[in-house]
Amino acid sequence: MVESFRQNGHGAAADSWVNHGPNQEIAPPQLRQAIGPDVMDALSRQTGLSHDELLSRLSRELPSAVDRYTPDGRLPAL
Repeated sequence: MVESFRQNGHGAAADSWVNHGPNQEIAPPQLRQAIGPDVMDALSRQTGLSHDELLSRLSRELPSAVDRYTPDGRLPAL
């Protein structure tokens, strides 16, 4: 996911969530661009939420969620 953000021009925001320090916010329009239409459609189908509701929730929750799952300031090894 972080790589997708990097490829879509939002790597600085995603990297801030992984690294130590403050988490950069990401607005719903930028989040839509970073995630891409296919993922948005899949999430909408799976959750029953509209794209706008998903983007609103994700823009609030995603930075802290990534931060929690990367407590050492780096992505887990695959």
